[in-house]
Amino acid sequence: MSQVEVAAAMGAKVLERFPAGAPRGSWPAEEYAARCRAEGRPATVIMDLKSDAFLVVVPADDD
Repeated sequence: MSQVEVAAAMGAKVLERFPAGAPRGSWPAEEYAARCRAEGRPATVIMDLKSDAFLVVVPADDD
């Protein structure tokens, strides 16, 4: 399933994509999502197992 397919299946828009191999103790996807939430965007982090990446998503109708 591609990034676009993941977003479509969830009814979400992908804001950013982060490889799962971040250094130990580093959570760049979670940090990015936290910054988005601080700006009022309902960002969530999901794992795309097929591409081994974390996706930061928001509801598709949220621009």
